[in-house]
Amino acid sequence: MRASRLALVGLAAVTLLLSACSTDTPTETPPGDQPTQTADGEWFVRADYDRQLAQRAMTPEGPADKPYLQAIQPEWIDTAKFKKDGGDATVCFSNASISNPWRVTGWITMQQQVEVLKQSGDIGEFRVSDAGDDDNKQISDIQAFVEAGDCDSIIISPSTTATLTPAVQAACDSGVPVVVFDRGVQTDCAVTYIHPIGGYAFGADAAEFLVKNLEPGKKVLALRILPGVDVLENRWAAAQEVFKGSGIEVLGNEFTGGDGAKIKDIVSQYLQRGDVDGIWMDAGDGAVAALEAFEDAGKPYPVFSGEDELTFMRKWKDTGIKAIAPVYSNFQWRTPILAATMILKGEKVPSEWVLPQSPITDAELDDYLARNADMPSLHYAKFGGEDLPGFPDAWKDR
Repeated sequence: MRASRLALVGLAAVTLLLSACSTDTPTETPPGDQPTQTADGEWFVRADYDRQLAQRAMTPEGPADKPYLQAIQPEWIDTAKFKKDGGDATVCFSNASISNPWRVTGWITMQQQVEVLKQSGDIGEFRVSDAGDDDNKQISDIQAFVEAGDCDSIIISPSTTATLTPAVQAACDSGVPVVVFDRGVQTDCAVTYIHPIGGYAFGADAAEFLVKNLEPGKKVLALRILPGVDVLENRWAAAQEVFKGSGIEVLGNEFTGGDGAKIKDIVSQYLQRGDVDGIWMDAGDGAVAALEAFEDAGKPYPVFSGEDELTFMRKWKDTGIKAIAPVYSNFQWRTPILAATMILKGEKVPSEWVLPQSPITDAELDDYLARNADMPSLHYAKFGGEDLPGFPDAWKDR
C-alpha cells in the first residue's frame, strides 16, 4: 500500500539527538554494537525490499535527459480540480532544514528552478519557511501557510515522519494541493509524494559491491549516522540481508553522528585490533575521515562504499581505491516545484513519484568529477542542475 511507503525520512534527520547513540567507541570485543530489527521487523519489510531492488533495474518513464521528471511505475492521477487560471501562482514551501550539505545542495537547485518558473510566469511568489529541524516549528509553519489562505500549493519536506503527519493532513484538508517530498509521512493525502527509490536500494547497492569485491571471510565495518531514522535503518537492514550467507564477517555497526573525528577514532580503534577489509556507510559524510584512519595506521585501503559527495569522490580518484558511491538522488529537489506547477495547470502527475536512483561506479567517476570540477567539496555530484541558468555560480557561491 502507498501509505506504507510513506514512512521514509530524509538522508540526515538531524532532529534526533546524537546522545541517543548508545556506543561512542568500540569495546575490546565489538559486540555488533546496536540491536537491529531484522526480517519482518520494524526496519525490514520484505515486500518493500523486494520492490525497491526490482525498481533499480526498471526503465523509468519520462525524458532521458531530465531524470528529475522521470518516474518509475507511475500511477497517473487527474489534477483537473486544482487547475488555476492565469498562472502567477503563489507556491509555499515548508522545509525541514538546510542543516547538512545534501540539503544545502538541493535547496540551491530548487531556488534556481523557481527562478526559471518565475520567468515563465508559472510562479508569481515563492514563500519559504525553514523549521531548522524543529518539529514544533514546522507544524507552526504549515499551520501559518494554511491559515493565511493564499497559498495556491503547499510543498512540504517533513522533519520527521509521525510527528508531522497531522500537520500534513491538516494542510490537505484545507483543499490546497499538497506535495510531499524526500521524507514521508503516514498519510497518503498529498496529491503526490516524491522520492528516489529508497533506503533499501541504497543499502543493497553498497553491500552488494562489498560482497562482489571481497572474498568470504573478509571483514567489514559498518558506519552509520543515527538510529531510528527509517530511511537509514532501511539501508542497514538491506545490507544485513545482502551480507547474510555471503561469508563476509561484519565486525560491528557503529553510530557516528556523521562526525569526522568520531569516525576516524572508531575506525582507528578497530584497526588497532586487526584488519578491516571493507567499509559500509549509510551515508558518505565523513568518508574521507575513515580513509585517513587507514593512512595513519599504515594499513591498506579497504573496499569502500561512500556517497556522491565530492569530498569522497575526489579522495576516491586520488587514492585509486576500489569504491562505489551509492546515491539518494539530490535532483529530487527540482521535482516538487515542477510538480506543483503541473498540478496547478491541471496536468496529470504520479500519485507516488518514484525517481531513479543509481550509484556512481568507477567507470563513471571521471565523468562526474569533470562535470563538477568547479564545485565545492560538499557538493553532490548528481544534483541535476547543470541546465539551470544559475549553473555553476549559484552552487559555487553557497
